[in-house]
Amino acid sequence: MPEQKPLAIYTDNEDIDPTPGIRLLEQHGFEVRFLETLDPDRILAEAQGAQALLVGYAPIPERVIAGLPDLRIISLVSMGFDHIDLDAARAAGVWVTNLPGVATEEVATHALGLILATARDLPFFERVIGVDWNARPAVSPARLSQKTLGLIGLGRIGAKLAEFASPLFGEIVGYDPHLARNPEAAARLASLGVRLASFDEVLASADVLSLHLPLTPETNRIINADSISRMKPGSYLVNVSRGQLIDTPALVEALDSGRITAAGLDVLDVEPAPADHPLVTHERTIVTPHVGFLSDHTLAEYIRIQAQNVISLFETGEPETAPVVDPR
Repeated sequence: MPEQKPLAIYTDNEDIDPTPGIRLLEQHGFEVRFLETLDPDRILAEAQGAQALLVGYAPIPERVIAGLPDLRIISLVSMGFDHIDLDAARAAGVWVTNLPGVATEEVATHALGLILATARDLPFFERVIGVDWNARPAVSPARLSQKTLGLIGLGRIGAKLAEFASPLFGEIVGYDPHLARNPEAAARLASLGVRLASFDEVLASADVLSLHLPLTPETNRIINADSISRMKPGSYLVNVSRGQLIDTPALVEALDSGRITAAGLDVLDVEPAPADHPLVTHERTIVTPHVGFLSDHTLAEYIRIQAQNVISLFETGEPETAPVVDPR
């Protein structure tokens, strides 16, 4: 009787073709199924016997992890992991892997694009073509060499953005609650032109504030009415991390009042966002549909590494990338 193949299940993969990953897993002896669902209850019911879950945006709560006793790994196709119950995975002895660093350049580039588009008020000028060639916005575009860029979060993406933006801005200030406080870290950031400061100092001094934090209980709605009140009047806000870092009603109010001149957002608190989302319809925002990661390179690498993490765990005892949860 032939040996039973390990079962790997793709829960969902909304915007990347998983076919190369499926082929790679099958070449390494896996049986592969694709559920095409974000529903945890369907995943629990239809993934019985699975030893690997390959997850896109589907939430994987404790009841799903506890209800799949054969599960060994949850392999994500993103850098973010806030949709996974990590404590439950750890308790069940399940590995969790993500894709750190794969899209660093792309997301930092996207952030810079949003910074430039908001600071130059490109949406306004696009709207007036054919209407009033000589129309000008109420707030003139900023000269970036005379402005300060503030970075909240100085990991891979924040640091890469600092590298890209350093020649453009007069100063870059940054804050990261998880940054190692040692000479090596300080020297690395100094080489990128970043001056370390407190959270409050970054809020108060930044003409452009860019967010680069994971979503945690501590960072949830870190940009709210109180923190916005401490931001520099007339500043710009960019977010390419997680939509829930921002309190939407507070940002809408700040845009309406002019406290914040404009916002460039690749992420929103609800995704996919409805057409009438107040930040989608606001004339002082540029919103893109969570595509900061997107490039020809990442489309291939996301799927390959997600599958390879599963293969490597089964063949070597460790995934290819550093795990989010290592249950050993």
